[in-house]
Amino acid sequence: MGKKVLIITYYWPPAGGVGVLRNLKFVKYLRDFGWEPIVFAPENADYSRIEIDNLNEIPLGLELIKYPIWEPFSLFRKFTGRKNDDNTNPVYVKENSAGILDKISIWIRGNFFIPDARFFWIKPSVKYLSKYIEEHKIDAILTGGPPHTNTVIGQKLSEKYNIPWLADFQDPWTQVDYYKNFNISRLADRRHKSLEQKVFSTASLITIVSPTWAKELEDIGAKDVKVIYYGYDESDFINLTPKHSDFFIISHAGVLGIDRQPWTLLRVLSDLCKDNIDFKNKLKIKFNGIVDHSIIQKIQEYGLESNYIFLGLTKRIDALQLMLDSDLLLLPVNKAENSKGRLPGKLYEYLRARKPILSLGTKNSDVESILNSTGAGINCEYDDYNKITEYIIETFNNKNRIIGSDVSKYTNQNQTKILASYLESITRKE
Repeated sequence: MGKKVLIITYYWPPAGGVGVLRNLKFVKYLRDFGWEPIVFAPENADYSRIEIDNLNEIPLGLELIKYPIWEPFSLFRKFTGRKNDDNTNPVYVKENSAGILDKISIWIRGNFFIPDARFFWIKPSVKYLSKYIEEHKIDAILTGGPPHTNTVIGQKLSEKYNIPWLADFQDPWTQVDYYKNFNISRLADRRHKSLEQKVFSTASLITIVSPTWAKELEDIGAKDVKVIYYGYDESDFINLTPKHSDFFIISHAGVLGIDRQPWTLLRVLSDLCKDNIDFKNKLKIKFNGIVDHSIIQKIQEYGLESNYIFLGLTKRIDALQLMLDSDLLLLPVNKAENSKGRLPGKLYEYLRARKPILSLGTKNSDVESILNSTGAGINCEYDDYNKITEYIIETFNNKNRIIGSDVSKYTNQNQTKILASYLESITRKE
């Protein structure tokens, strides 16, 4: 058995959504590279999405440690009049217009729940894991944030026991695009940034999902930040094959939130439908996931209701099948100050699907760099009507084409190999 790494994560099967996949895939492949994962996760987490199939990804014989967590989401639902299965993230996506109770809840979250709404888990987890570490040999700690509650737990344990710690960031902390949406006070902002600086000074190594974000973390005090991409899992595609149809399918998988405003894209599609009856008859717009109410309104305003198919939340395997069945894959990147470094997890599955990708976002972004290097699609600024129109027409006239180069460097297995090499480097230093 190889060295042991304690992985502290909030998201763990049966959780669904993109948040669970990074650590789950690390755990799936770490043994291939000489590391034995031990996972610490909440016993009774309030996951907004459940996907039972994720349980099949857990390696046999994995040591899984769980400890109860108390979360305020039941109070939030009661306070805002939501049902038990309603969305609890109004900062990212609204299914209807935001009310005053949502705004109050968001302010409370940003100013009192530091670093996030799971912070009640920090103290009992540190106490519980301290006892575990004193009774078991651990060679390294790996945390995945957000939620950065995980990051704080790792910081406290690493500092207490001088254990090498790799702090992995799926999103930045105070630089994340939705940070300012919490209307954080100066006092709370200082608290967030103080905790963040403790992470920078304590961690043996910090990793993040994109080159631009790595540089931005270094700009505020982190040292020598490395990049580990989200990646895709080849085994997820083993039993999937593309199904061709006569329709022209444009799809998106995942959350279409408040900060994605594809108004120009929808105008382009509306105009093409008016100008070309064949395009209108063949166009199918399929959105898989939660869609902000403002986008639904625009679809109606542009007369695209008959072309639009809302799939809602589906199983992950169905989302992957949709990618393979589509003729054009949409990748609207958040409209935000740090969007240049955002590399959505779905990008890598899009690459593996080998279908044309239309990204909407900032020029010279990390997404644009990957699309250019792989030949998998183009990146357009959100309001570039002509470029968006040209690419959609080109793709419509060349249906069922397979594009892109070899993208195997982005497999979860290869990204986990990189992680394992970093774990080796920080344990050798100690």
